[in-house]
Amino acid sequence: MKTELIIRSNSSDIDFALLRDGRLVELNKETSDNKFSVGDIFLAKIGKVMTGLNAAFVNVGYPKDGFLHYHDLGPQVLSLSKFIKKVSTGKFKEFTLKNFRSEEDIDKNGSINDVLKSGQNLLVQIVKEPISTKGPRISSELSIAGRFLVLVPFSNRVSVSQKIIDNKEKERLKKLAKSIKPKGFGLILRTVAEGKRVAELDKDLQNSLDRWKTLCKRIANSNTPTKVLSELDRASSILRDVMNDSFTNIITNDESLKIEIKEYLQKIYPEKENIVKLHRSNVPIFEKYGIERQIKTSFGRTVSMSKGAYLVIEHTEALHVIDVNSGNRSNKAKNQEETALEVNLIAATEIARQLQLRDMGGIIVVDFIDMKTAENRQKLFQHLREVMSLDRTKHKILPPSKFGLVQITRQRVRPELEIKTREPNPNKDGEVEAPIVLIDKIEAELDRILNSDVQYVDVTLNVHPFIAAYLTKNMNSIRFKWFLRHKRWIKIIPRDAYQYLQHHFSYKKKNK
Repeated sequence: MKTELIIRSNSSDIDFALLRDGRLVELNKETSDNKFSVGDIFLAKIGKVMTGLNAAFVNVGYPKDGFLHYHDLGPQVLSLSKFIKKVSTGKFKEFTLKNFRSEEDIDKNGSINDVLKSGQNLLVQIVKEPISTKGPRISSELSIAGRFLVLVPFSNRVSVSQKIIDNKEKERLKKLAKSIKPKGFGLILRTVAEGKRVAELDKDLQNSLDRWKTLCKRIANSNTPTKVLSELDRASSILRDVMNDSFTNIITNDESLKIEIKEYLQKIYPEKENIVKLHRSNVPIFEKYGIERQIKTSFGRTVSMSKGAYLVIEHTEALHVIDVNSGNRSNKAKNQEETALEVNLIAATEIARQLQLRDMGGIIVVDFIDMKTAENRQKLFQHLREVMSLDRTKHKILPPSKFGLVQITRQRVRPELEIKTREPNPNKDGEVEAPIVLIDKIEAELDRILNSDVQYVDVTLNVHPFIAAYLTKNMNSIRFKWFLRHKRWIKIIPRDAYQYLQHHFSYKKKNK
């Protein structure tokens, strides 16, 4: 698998496109005015303490106060409060916690009134960005994520990612972590720590400890609310979380950003430093790598798939609904059950991509095509789990019901990515899907016609003159690419009477 990160820098924001084998799987945007990113740590002030909710509203500087539930305080919140009071004076500078005497852990079923008071200062971390009318969701159980491990202040636990299956490797990593763990801190070994040496883990640990010390220095004599530690920028956080041997290119159109990324890679993955390149073409960077086209065809209500199948994605207030449709297609499957399984497996792969691409969170219900046998439903379930294993966001998948419904929960930590794919209709008022979406639908229908059991001749496409011109322009036209793929010449007829996105295929059965 080939992985590429394409970064487009504008004056006000930066767009990140993650490609796997040329397909867009993740799209992120970093805006200059986003002051509340997941992972940011604030010195905040407790506002109202709500006994009935067993929670408190906390002023972190956002128009809406952050929400802090008792269960998000963390067992060591009393130790954290004591530490903040000491450091705030400016006299206590033992940030390593070696000689810091911790308080007892709070009762997991206790009351927030016994722990927090209105007006109190507390360190909190953003775990969910502000969404719609809600303020940020926060936690006082702090963690500082590094490349291979996560540093947890005031804890003594050492744990290993559940995605590492080998028990011997888990034990090896635990022993290494315990040998380097500083007093007063806990460690969580991340999945990418698998197979790493103690020197690599220790280097990563020291980087995280340096960030912790920087945070502590900013507490002294600071007003509240104030940000005391920023999460890494999106480029660094993406590379930190997903960088591996499959990365072949990191390309950006910004010289200074290229230098920053190379410097970061020197710290975490020096052998990949040379894959960072500067885009120098006159063609815009997202056009050059086919990203604009994929954005247009991937964010609409309807998403086309191979062999004529398609998804319909609906958003409601409570949940997301995805409907799987086989389309008007014929194939070489022996029966309806095989056809359903084939379409469902294709759909599962695309759904995993769509969830990650749009960053859809909350409850997602997928209506797959009904399958009669339990064996096929299990095949679908296993395949869906496999294709979603690359998704870094925490999620859970339930097995298909007898009705073909699959329920998925996916953690929502930032607003869902929505991109407008419709354009003004040149024929009349209103909007239509972008022409590039139509091209995808035409190609899917053409594949279905030419790959069916029945052989057709004189295949002709009738379209609006604008679309006809687009399909046939230049020597290396879209129609010529169809010819190379199918070894068939498709006749294209411009029809003045057609609306902008109207099209129709005509063909004849081949005489035997």
